[in-house]
Amino acid sequence: MSKVLEGLNAVVSGSSRGIGRAIAIALAEAGANVAINYNGSKQAAEEVASICQKEGVKAEVFQANMGDREQVESMIESVTKEFGSIQLGVSNAAFSDREVFYEANMEGFEKTIQISMWGAYYFLRSVTNQMISQKKGGSIVMVSSPHAYRPFPGAMAYNMSKAAIDQMARTAATELIPHRIRVNILYPGWTDTPGERKFFSEEKLANKAKELPWGRLGTPEEVARGVVFFCDPKSDYINGSSLLIDGGMQLPVEEMHRLETPE
Repeated sequence: MSKVLEGLNAVVSGSSRGIGRAIAIALAEAGANVAINYNGSKQAAEEVASICQKEGVKAEVFQANMGDREQVESMIESVTKEFGSIQLGVSNAAFSDREVFYEANMEGFEKTIQISMWGAYYFLRSVTNQMISQKKGGSIVMVSSPHAYRPFPGAMAYNMSKAAIDQMARTAATELIPHRIRVNILYPGWTDTPGERKFFSEEKLANKAKELPWGRLGTPEEVARGVVFFCDPKSDYINGSSLLIDGGMQLPVEEMHRLETPE
């Protein structure tokens, strides 16, 4: 990968595993120094940092619960002190419990919203204020989901959170134009991550993947390429936009049987 982000400093929330891990590594491969955020697994975060450092960039780990505003603000302050500045921010951290809303355990329901929605806002706000103080613009990517516009049953809290992120990102993109800070949205489709094992067995996940339009799950690395694209300075004219990396999940493939085969 070409070093299109060389000399830039990035911070990625929830980057010790899954999509966030791949994003941190892809940013490093593109030449960016990377601040890797984790909540519970320092070892996993340090492994990501080690991989990033092999690309010849600076990579450090920072602990913070993204659902705690004070911790998020403290983390961004620490990242700025360590790296000197922040040009790139990727809001990726999320949490999800799955139950029908009228029977949902409220602790899990509220935790989902606290981390997935409020955490995204705390991160966006903190990174934005740092970028504004630098007066050199910046690029922020908000990792959303098809859950933002498709009402998947059993996932109301997550659906709500991701829908909020979309409006959050677009409003921020509008308000930050005077500061030359771009904010864009990435929609990963069904992606092969450790988090999916919370809801599906390996066998069921493999079978469900075959039913998808592209016949497989996406990979975190495929999603990460979209982040690099948004962060690339050559993407300067892309603002308030969105990118789906979902193997065609949004297409009406279930309607294909209605098409008659041409004679």
